[in-house]
Amino acid sequence: MAPKNAKQKQGMDRFSKFKAEVLKSRDGKGVLIPLLQSAQETYGYIPESAINLISKAVGIPTADIYGVVTFYSQFRLKPMGKNIIKVCDGTACHVNSSTGIIRALESELNLDGDETTDDGLFTVQKVACLGCCSLSPVLMINDETHGRLNPKKVQQILKEYKGRESE
Repeated sequence: MAPKNAKQKQGMDRFSKFKAEVLKSRDGKGVLIPLLQSAQETYGYIPESAINLISKAVGIPTADIYGVVTFYSQFRLKPMGKNIIKVCDGTACHVNSSTGIIRALESELNLDGDETTDDGLFTVQKVACLGCCSLSPVLMINDETHGRLNPKKVQQILKEYKGRESE
């Protein structure tokens, strides 16, 4: 089937590249982790189709592959949002009410825990420490650090990012 638009063509090109890599790796021992890393690098996460393809190529049952994917925290089974929000919950941030920041994010983005918004704009991750203790509570959106937060500042920051998307 021919691609309908540039986005579909890009998706098919990525799949073809990944499929070629999988087929090249079959019969190799110890190829599972590199193939999973390649799938994640290709797609940004590991889709079910990649797991099925790997399973067929290397002869490892899909259940075993899911076991490996869910064991290692480096692998993701869901796509990440365009903007990755890392909320620090280290000691300094926790003492300075990072839980209030997390609740504000969940409320503003209509999320429950570490998730991605339905529009794919934001993914929220709670992390152990961002190394910015003097700015606590702190969060990072992509490479930008925002510190000395309160729920009102979180609302303003999210509004700014959403505004950038509509420009």
